[in-house]
Amino acid sequence: MEIKQITTGYRNERIFKEENLVVARFDHGQELFLLNIYPHLKYQAIDFFGGAITDAVAATLEKMPKDCAQAVIDSYFGKKGIGYQAIRTHIDSCDFATSAYAAVKDPLDTNFNSFSIQRDIDRIIYWIKEAYKSAGRILPVMLSPWSPPDFMKTNHSRIQGGYLKKEYYESWARYICKYVHEYRKSGVDVQMLSIQNEPNAVQKWDSCLFTAEQEKIFLADYLYPCMLKNKLDDIKIYIWDHNKERLFDRVESVVTDQTAEMITGAAFHWYSGDHFAALRLVREQFPKMKLLFSEGCIEYSRFDKNQFKNAQIYGHDMIGNFSAGMNAFLDWNICLDENGGPNYADNYCAAPVICDTVNSKVDYQLSYHYISHFSRFIQPGAKRIATTVYTREVEQVAFQNPDQSIVLITFNETEKELPLTIRLSDHLYESIIPRQSISTFIIGK
Repeated sequence: MEIKQITTGYRNERIFKEENLVVARFDHGQELFLLNIYPHLKYQAIDFFGGAITDAVAATLEKMPKDCAQAVIDSYFGKKGIGYQAIRTHIDSCDFATSAYAAVKDPLDTNFNSFSIQRDIDRIIYWIKEAYKSAGRILPVMLSPWSPPDFMKTNHSRIQGGYLKKEYYESWARYICKYVHEYRKSGVDVQMLSIQNEPNAVQKWDSCLFTAEQEKIFLADYLYPCMLKNKLDDIKIYIWDHNKERLFDRVESVVTDQTAEMITGAAFHWYSGDHFAALRLVREQFPKMKLLFSEGCIEYSRFDKNQFKNAQIYGHDMIGNFSAGMNAFLDWNICLDENGGPNYADNYCAAPVICDTVNSKVDYQLSYHYISHFSRFIQPGAKRIATTVYTREVEQVAFQNPDQSIVLITFNETEKELPLTIRLSDHLYESIIPRQSISTFIIGK
């Protein structure tokens, strides 16, 4: 049996791709350079890959020629795209918007008679529906709030953290439910909700603090009862939605006998480092919890525009997260403009696709191709399977798809090519992983 090896690398500031067939030979007891695959040992199921369509994404695509904008959407969601099957977006504004905004501005409007998501309908929802057209089907959407309206907060502002006032817990729960209803009425299939984006961060843009106890009380006593009342009990609720270093602590504090049935899983970001062991702790101690990577991007305030280094972050983090128990992956903005925006708080970042809105050009970054090594080949319902490897220099993870094909992803960030012999049952497949590259091996169908 032959297997296909697809490799992407970066040389002299140019992206290269290779496809090779690797022919099997019988195993006579080789000991060196092995990567063993054990398909009968299965772990977590993989649900989906996707990315965020924010106000900034919409504003960027609006400035591009129609065919260029369509090409970007198709490159993610179309039949020849990289296999995105889910979308995340924000409730009211986030930093990746052209301005701060809210669906209700009047503190006296307790019945939300002035509630309007018309801005979302014209921008975000328009492009979500374009993604639906490209995919040829309705895709699930996750909503996440960055901040309640300013009048509901202790600091009277959408920005710089602050807490949700206790007297507004019930109103904010109703607000979130109404947002979900309005999105669904507009034809968007909202299936997931996080309680608060980055509840441990004070930012110069939309942000709101929630302690573990506050998140638990808001969920159990206000949000979940309100969702039941509004017949939204089919929504999957995710807690935390922040960095990995305190993921286990938040899960351990919020998931109790009372709240366990309300919570689908925990969402997490990557901005504080690897902390793959945090995912393993959640997977071990709370085996029914879904682990959802809900946001990650290259911040220009912390990293330069080196394509290989930035793609490395994706390759390393995705392999580490999947190996530790991650179920699903949602990248941040699917595209941004030439400045890494628009962003009303000047928090400019990279995206896998950069649109030059001045010259009407689209640049697919190396990170886009790295993500594709996972999202193009790992099917929904695939399960991670066991592997062992001879050196830590080969970062790797493997899956078995529902059609029984096996997907092995290897990442070599070193300056040297690495020999690799894949051992599956009684067959060996000899290959080379080029220096500073990512490879996907497809075995079977």
